[in-house]
Amino acid sequence: MALVDFAVVAFVAAGLFFGLVAAVGIIRLPDLYTRAHATSKSDTLGSVLTLAGVAIVFGADFTAVKTVFLLLFMFITNPTAAHAIARAAHDQGIEPWTPEEGEN
Repeated sequence: MALVDFAVVAFVAAGLFFGLVAAVGIIRLPDLYTRAHATSKSDTLGSVLTLAGVAIVFGADFTAVKTVFLLLFMFITNPTAAHAIARAAHDQGIEPWTPEEGEN
């Protein structure tokens, strides 16, 4: 296995890990704001790492350039969309979750 193959496997594995972290964040976290934070950060990083691995597989090709543009687009738009959703929730009066007295 070449060094490039190891890099591809590392990028894709790291991307899958952060995708899993985003999924766990959606399931485990209590409210919209914490879920938006978990998914915007983890999902963006997971997608970017996975697309980086895909771009490495394509090599010096026009398809790799398109993959890098997609990577940059997702890197910019995912956090922006999460921010817009959280701001819209705040404008609608959705309160953040707070623990009940006696909870940890």
